Amino acid sequence: MEDCVISTKEVEGKRVHDLFQAKMMSRSTRRRLWVPGSVIVGAGPSGLATAACLKEKGIPSLILERANCIASLWQHKTYDRLRLHLPKNFCELPLLPFPKDFPTYPTKQQFISYLESYAKHFDLEPAYNNTVVSAEFDEGCGFWRVRTGVGLKGDQETEYVCQWLIVATGENAEEIVPDFEGMDKFLGPVVHTSSYRRGDCFQGKSVLVVGCGNSGMEVSLDLCNHNACPSLVVRDSVHVLPQEMLGRSTFGLAMQLLEWFPVRLVDRFLLVISRIMLGNTAQLGLPRPKIGPLELKSITGKTPVLDVGTLAQIRTGKIKVVRGIKRLMRNAVEFVDGMVENFDAIILATGYRSTAPAWLKGKNLSSEEDGFPSKPFPDGWKGHNGLYAVGFTKRGLLGTSMDARRIAEDIEKQWKVRAVQFQGLC
Repeated sequence: MEDCVISTKEVEGKRVHDLFQAKMMSRSTRRRLWVPGSVIVGAGPSGLATAACLKEKGIPSLILERANCIASLWQHKTYDRLRLHLPKNFCELPLLPFPKDFPTYPTKQQFISYLESYAKHFDLEPAYNNTVVSAEFDEGCGFWRVRTGVGLKGDQETEYVCQWLIVATGENAEEIVPDFEGMDKFLGPVVHTSSYRRGDCFQGKSVLVVGCGNSGMEVSLDLCNHNACPSLVVRDSVHVLPQEMLGRSTFGLAMQLLEWFPVRLVDRFLLVISRIMLGNTAQLGLPRPKIGPLELKSITGKTPVLDVGTLAQIRTGKIKVVRGIKRLMRNAVEFVDGMVENFDAIILATGYRSTAPAWLKGKNLSSEEDGFPSKPFPDGWKGHNGLYAVGFTKRGLLGTSMDARRIAEDIEKQWKVRAVQFQGLC
């Protein structure tokens, strides 16, 4: 068995050292490492923000990342035309603003550049190619045991032991791929938006885009701009708002109005302005939910679509709106209204899910069903036994920053108490 590596700087002192060794020596032969401070799972914006906030308070952390880079979702699974949907002042991470020369809505590459600069600025060095296969609180020794395998296959197992565990894998860790009847019979390509980059290879082809959220709307527009013939599946009602209204970002205007007025009144205002600017979206095949956009977001987490030009192409007929899918055939799709149309390809803009339920053991924080915190916003960031979650608020990067600051402040209080206890042992 390899020796346990235990930091002599651990604030718990020799008593923790002895307890840890006694407990661990009796277990299996996997490599074990003691981590002073926190283990953070995920090197996306959530993990980087939390590590920076902890470092600013003098608290060490180790970031475990299954990919070979930071922000792998942004770097490897997003389409080229992507921009931040909200103004940059709502999307910057704690302690470091965007460069002043960045546009109001930074591009995908600009945001990646910002994250790389952020990691460099705070000297954050994640342990890459480390896939967490399980994380469990050990009641016997009072620490978290986080098992990883090097690489995406999970071989070369290592176990990290820590006082605090921070789940920063986010809401969008794994693609959701629906299982339509006849999917195995369709002859054309069926790809998730995580594999879509640009529409040039679909030029002149009939493409069905499944999903009418922001991604589905933008991919449809991108296909249209590359002379493809996209059809957009709209199964349910959806709120579409202009990205800006009255010369300001819709989101920023809504946040300011919420400081003075109740949600339902602000929703009513947004819908009136949207009707003036966008017209009646129901006539385009996009009926609105009965609940207003902000109230719906608060209750269900469903984000309203911010239009960046898709509605104009729907009006011209260049983007066709169709109903839900009943089944797929060799070269065609049958919809729930009985209509059958031929398609060359299908793109699934069906979103992502959390992977936390697959590796986080116990019911310390999240639901085993979807991996989101059991407690509603704004209290979902803290669990039991030193467990935290960041980036699960369904409120984008603004929610991530809020979580990161709260977690760092909470751990700092405990860190200071342990420092005092350690001094008492000396």
